[in-house]
Amino acid sequence: MNTKETENICGLKKEDFQTTINGKKTDLYILKNQQGNEVAITNYGGAIVAIMVPDRDGNYANVIQGHDNIQDVIDSPEPYLSTLVGRYGNRICKGKFQLHGKTYSLPINNGPNCLHGGKKGFNAKVWNALQMNGQSLVLEYVSPYGEEGFSGEVKTTVVYTFNDDNELVIDYMATTNKKTIINLTSHGFFSLAGIANPTPTIDNLICEINADYYLPIDDTSIPTGEIRFVKGTPFDFRTPKPVGQDIDADDEQIKNGAGYDHCYVLNKKEEGELSFAAKITEPVSGRTMEVYTTEPGVQVYTDNWADGYKGQHGATFPRRSAICFEAQHFPDSPNHPYFPSVVLNPDEKYTQKTIYKFGIDQ
Repeated sequence: MNTKETENICGLKKEDFQTTINGKKTDLYILKNQQGNEVAITNYGGAIVAIMVPDRDGNYANVIQGHDNIQDVIDSPEPYLSTLVGRYGNRICKGKFQLHGKTYSLPINNGPNCLHGGKKGFNAKVWNALQMNGQSLVLEYVSPYGEEGFSGEVKTTVVYTFNDDNELVIDYMATTNKKTIINLTSHGFFSLAGIANPTPTIDNLICEINADYYLPIDDTSIPTGEIRFVKGTPFDFRTPKPVGQDIDADDEQIKNGAGYDHCYVLNKKEEGELSFAAKITEPVSGRTMEVYTTEPGVQVYTDNWADGYKGQHGATFPRRSAICFEAQHFPDSPNHPYFPSVVLNPDEKYTQKTIYKFGIDQ
């Protein structure tokens, strides 16, 4: 193996991520911090393809699910595998909503509903990329008027920064020229044990979620409108417990999500504050991840539909081998007036900050 191939601890090669799609070039960008840890991102969908962090014995592994070349990213059986999501993360009931007296219709791509911005959302776009330095990457995408049925042209900037505290910070900004709705997120599929063949289940991950309430869903995964207390339900993670403890509980909500696939209403002192959302600890490796966000909610998804498809370097991704913490506004918000608003006006700026902080529990 030549030195060029071994420069990155993730073992990924830039040339494997380089192609041209509709005249726009894709590439691989590596962020390294002073600890020697690494994050690898491609500008196709803003997909995070590697997060290399050590366990308590100093052994490195990739703790996020991804592919090792651009074609596999494009053709992934999981189109949202650790990508950015927009214009509207999560579901909109029957793909319909009203805005300034007009009904908008979006593509139906998840049962009877619109999921993650439609058939070709931000996850399937080539973003303009500028690596500012060894630790930060700026991605930009202009979503044209009417794309996937949404109103307004939306200019979006996402900045990934991997700092020396092992925090992957994701800053989002967006503006529009016409009233529209927006709900951006990152759909990281985290596997703290490290991806492998097969990638271990998340059942034994110890999980804490800073939420007294969650949003129940119907059998098509749309919020019913109720905001339900977690106490006495499988959704209570206020005290840390294993993810697998109640994941198959005899509970209507668990059945509706085929496991956890629900939005938690995060405990906040004030709207938009950057605050603690969740923490997971992998007991064998000792790796930990904390989530902080300015968003009102976090969709917790336990990878209930994976079937063991192939990922990076021969890894396979079986059912429930990852957990997602998608910081966001609530699903189907345009159709629930009392949910926090997702409307963006031309004179406003959408902003969001979410942090994934990696550590070791000795």
